[in-house]
Amino acid sequence: MRVGLFVTCVNDTLYPGTGRAVVTLLERLGVAVDFPMEQSCCGQPQFNTGYRRAAEPLVRRHARAFAEYDYVVTPSGSCAAMIRDNHPGIVPDSAPVAERTYELTEFLVDVLGVTDVGAYYPHTVTYHPTCHGLRALRLGDRPRRLLAAVRGLTLVELPGAEECCGFGGTFAVKNAAVSAAMGADKAAAVMGTGAEAVCTVDNSCLMHIGGTLSRLGSPVRPVHLAEILAATAATGAAAEGSSG
Repeated sequence: MRVGLFVTCVNDTLYPGTGRAVVTLLERLGVAVDFPMEQSCCGQPQFNTGYRRAAEPLVRRHARAFAEYDYVVTPSGSCAAMIRDNHPGIVPDSAPVAERTYELTEFLVDVLGVTDVGAYYPHTVTYHPTCHGLRALRLGDRPRRLLAAVRGLTLVELPGAEECCGFGGTFAVKNAAVSAAMGADKAAAVMGTGAEAVCTVDNSCLMHIGGTLSRLGSPVRPVHLAEILAATAATGAAAEGSSG
């Protein structure tokens, strides 16, 4: 099994720890992971704002970078949906790579057939299902099944979980006031759970929720699902040791 990690722009520039967590997790499960250096943006910002022609070179580059892999795994429901739903329509030759592309929780549950990944995260967590994961990929209960198997983790329900957080990529730029209001509603729901952390499968949405929580002075931590699944009792002890 040859697996290529598509880290995505947001993770590469702002949340590299999420990419490292994916590698740590998959290697712990016996999967060798490569990181093709030719990878770049999947073209979603251009495509979503109507610049289809500008997205074409990025789609071709992506297909070329991941052509030799059996599976492409990404810690982003948003980018996975862009690749699977739109790449073949933009560049037909990209279809084989698109078909082999999986969001992380899909790969773990559907391909590897695991829900217990040996994680340990002794915190109370609430889960926000992002719009692309919920409506485009139809991830269903895969993320929740993975979280339920994490030792020490207490999963609490998020009221109005299926409501959008308000990020929506360029929506947050073009409709800033509406986006902020939606983010405030989501943050209030998160804080109402009493959870220590909120997690999602998309750091773009987590950035929006986390930023709103921070401005409200909330101690709730935004954590990508991959980082929870990569955590073990050993890594937790190491972190405590380094902080002491």
